[in-house]
Amino acid sequence: MTTAMLTTNDPIAQTPDPAATRRTRRANPLASTRVQSILLLVALLGSWEAAVRIFKVPKHLVPPVSDIAVALWRGLATAPLAKDGFWYHGGVTVAEILLGFVIGSGIGLAIGIVVSQMPKVEALLEPYVAALQSVPKVAIAPVIVVWLGFGIGSKVMIICLLTFFPVLVTSIAGFKAVDSDRIDLLRSLSATHWQIFRKAKFPSALPYIFAGLNMAAAFSVVGAVVGEFVGAQAGLGVLILQMEAQMDTGGSFAVCVVLSVIGIVLTDLLRRIERRVLHWMPADTSRRTVNV
Repeated sequence: MTTAMLTTNDPIAQTPDPAATRRTRRANPLASTRVQSILLLVALLGSWEAAVRIFKVPKHLVPPVSDIAVALWRGLATAPLAKDGFWYHGGVTVAEILLGFVIGSGIGLAIGIVVSQMPKVEALLEPYVAALQSVPKVAIAPVIVVWLGFGIGSKVMIICLLTFFPVLVTSIAGFKAVDSDRIDLLRSLSATHWQIFRKAKFPSALPYIFAGLNMAAAFSVVGAVVGEFVGAQAGLGVLILQMEAQMDTGGSFAVCVVLSVIGIVLTDLLRRIERRVLHWMPADTSRRTVNV
């Protein structure tokens, strides 16, 4: 019997040399994806500024980029504890996001693990999970504020509701996607249920879990702002409402920029953790090797 290697791309001839890639980027900085992304952002912002000024769009509708930049600088130049600055309100919002994200994602993952080990529990909880997931969280946000007040607790609860379901659903899907041959092999070696979970199910489910965590990170920012819109004493959502009441559209856009940066940092942190945890996964799944 002969064995031939069929590859979608020749890994020896096609795999780029990292050192050569770095030398090429140093020689031509425009070849860097990050530089190209920054140039695209500059082009979009420049087009925005020019369009607003050329077509004389009222500032209370769409502010020019220069007004947003001034409002952003003014908000960041304040003292850390100033009640009218971005640092104080941003700290409150970040605390809400982190608490809600950790608690909601942790509960979702814990229930996903229990369900994966007990199929009967999944059948029992499935209709209730579907019913709760279909309820619009924005609709019940005022009720949660009435229950828990205007403090940080109501915002954390809203974020938990938004982050719980993505992690729960993706973790259950990940535990189901494990290769049955691995489980059969471990069972043939007299592995216990815990060993099968630790050696086969959990590692196979990690890509799905991180996908759910990335969705939950975005939802956590949305949940914090929604909770602050409904009722809060501090936070970036409160700052947006105050600026809109003053017709300060540039300031409102500047707060949205801060929220976007918070979301980007949280997502980037999760991706770094994912690369560290899933270091065993191939970076490029397009190259497959098949034995025939």
